[in-house]
Amino acid sequence: MVYETPVLWYHHHRKGMSWMSEELIITLDTGMQDFPNVGESRAKKLEKLGILKAEHLLNAYPRGYEDRRQIYTIGEAPLGVRVCISALASEHPRLSHIRKGMELVQLKIVDGGGAIHVTFFNQSYVQRALRAGEEYIFYGIVEEQGRRRTMTNPIFERMGERTVTGCIVPIYHLTAGISNHMMSLLTRRAVADCANLLEESLPARIVKKHRLMGLVDAVSAVHFPDSMEAVEEARRRLSFEELFYLSIGLDLLKARRVQGQGIALSPRNQSDFDALLSFSPTNAQSRVMGEIVRDLVSGQPMNRLLQGDVGSGKTVVAAFAGWLTAKSGGQTAMMAPTEVLAEQHYKSLSALLGKDGLRVGLLTGGQTAGEKRRVKAALAKGEIDFVVGTHALISKDVTFLNLALVVADEQHRFGVHQRAALTAKTDGDGEISPHVLVMSATPIPRTLALIVYGDLEVSVLDELPAGRTPIESFVVGESKRERMYNFVRTLVSEGRQVYIVCPAIEEQDLGDDAPPLNLKAVKDYAVQLQQEIFPDLTVDLLHGKMKPREKERVMSQFFSGETQILVATTVIEVGLDVPNAALMVIENADRFGLSQLHQLRGRVGRGSYKSFCVLVTATRNPDTMLRLKTLVSTTDGFKISEEDLKLRGPGDFFGSRQHGLPQLRVADLMGDMRTLSEAQEAARTLIERDPQLKKKEHIMVYHRVKNLFSETPDIFN
Repeated sequence: MVYETPVLWYHHHRKGMSWMSEELIITLDTGMQDFPNVGESRAKKLEKLGILKAEHLLNAYPRGYEDRRQIYTIGEAPLGVRVCISALASEHPRLSHIRKGMELVQLKIVDGGGAIHVTFFNQSYVQRALRAGEEYIFYGIVEEQGRRRTMTNPIFERMGERTVTGCIVPIYHLTAGISNHMMSLLTRRAVADCANLLEESLPARIVKKHRLMGLVDAVSAVHFPDSMEAVEEARRRLSFEELFYLSIGLDLLKARRVQGQGIALSPRNQSDFDALLSFSPTNAQSRVMGEIVRDLVSGQPMNRLLQGDVGSGKTVVAAFAGWLTAKSGGQTAMMAPTEVLAEQHYKSLSALLGKDGLRVGLLTGGQTAGEKRRVKAALAKGEIDFVVGTHALISKDVTFLNLALVVADEQHRFGVHQRAALTAKTDGDGEISPHVLVMSATPIPRTLALIVYGDLEVSVLDELPAGRTPIESFVVGESKRERMYNFVRTLVSEGRQVYIVCPAIEEQDLGDDAPPLNLKAVKDYAVQLQQEIFPDLTVDLLHGKMKPREKERVMSQFFSGETQILVATTVIEVGLDVPNAALMVIENADRFGLSQLHQLRGRVGRGSYKSFCVLVTATRNPDTMLRLKTLVSTTDGFKISEEDLKLRGPGDFFGSRQHGLPQLRVADLMGDMRTLSEAQEAARTLIERDPQLKKKEHIMVYHRVKNLFSETPDIFN
């Protein structure tokens, strides 16, 4: 990664070189536009990073570090890696104009044992910034051309300055127009002026007991550490703090739930439900059904997370919970993230539960006004036992006669507040809560699930139904595209069907100056495949912006086998169940997360046919290829999600706060298990002493938890 050099900063902001010592005093509330040499334009760019004021700078922790403390001589410097070299500019830099738009600055740097020829491309200011006879530290990659050593575009600064060389350099999350060096300078100013204004919110006894670094020292060290040991100590302190407040909030949520009154349903014999199925439930399904029965008859509101890998049979378990609810006179509402999935659930549940006389309804935004009116009226009168829908279910004009169970499918797509909006529709004065079952096909390690879904009990479907055939997966480059097309044709000739997934709906015009993304777009690609590649086959397309009726037509034709190749976006990630589909091709596979790729792969292998998943990518990035090969090497969703979490972090893994719980800035949920355990123990001890956080010494804790759980404002009610 290339970082802006100090001299580039100087070149653009000569008047601002003294800003670090200006009279302006930076406080925690100083807006970024008020920082010297930031201005309105840069302030807007910083806002994209969530940085609006100085306090946000202090909380924008580095994502990594480069240790540049070791300074090499020219003769000792290893080749091919970034290193710091102390050397003298032996001549004045020479500026050459090679052609229009291409300038070179060249000079030779020397020490007692050798010389390096340095070249800067399109950085003409270097000619004025470097002076012959002066000593500098250069940071860059040393290469050898014959007997001559070279460096290209190194970072440099005068000997002794130690802002970007000779020290540990923080590496920040960036956005266009904000360089790492700029972030470092702004943060250094904020740390110097106002880090000492941060209030310590952890009780002193906890800081002492767990041997934690003080808050001010931790914030200073996490940004500008003297050693990597200091980084670890600072991270441990900040991770502990995050996990401590998260644990307190989750303990309060769980306590509030346990104290609530639920609808006690009548127990039923599971064998009566099993008789409706055309297969025997797996042992895992039977175990989880037993857990659900115990919850539903207990008199306390159920709040259960049902985790299961792709194809593990979560919908059958949800159907059982809805069946049990209906047998006690209650209604069930299942919320799905897309109309495609809602319609799929409606069809499968109608076929299953209809055998026992249960009335299943569908409510989505894409229905006609008349259809919506009829469904809403039936719900209000209690004429529908089990309704499946999208966000339309939480509309204000949707009422139930006796809502007793809420099911949220693909929990990571919904926030806690959306779940709460549906549960609030229970008839009565709000003292009785409906039962809640949330389902996720994004498996996460059980320990992590207890944190992320800390207000829920966790059930796991860790067994696939009998008859599922393993899916073979491959990563292929663009050079194998023709072979991939031939494979598609071969499978279709055997009577099978194929999904081809693209990351975009249509080509994006990013402007003349933007590099082409070369993303496969479903609209254009479907036309190309039909007209040029498979003119003799039936190709159709599906994406989220299509009208509901059109989507219904496309899905129906794919279900029936009329369509042989379906080109789609990730709208098919969940819900489509076509046993005849035996090949999943994912274009630009490097653009997707591992868990999402695993979800897409789960659309095939749902019948008795041997199935395949082909990941197509043009990338040569070794880290990306390693990530894709992780998917190829295993079909275990828990292993895949663990790896995804390591690679992408919890924020990206769950989507932007979609799970409804606070985003963690520094804690590593996979790597900080010991810190997590300590934080949970400290949180439990504090809650036992002061369940409502009313004591004077816990006022700061109270406010921190309330702010952290701002999306769950009634946490203390």
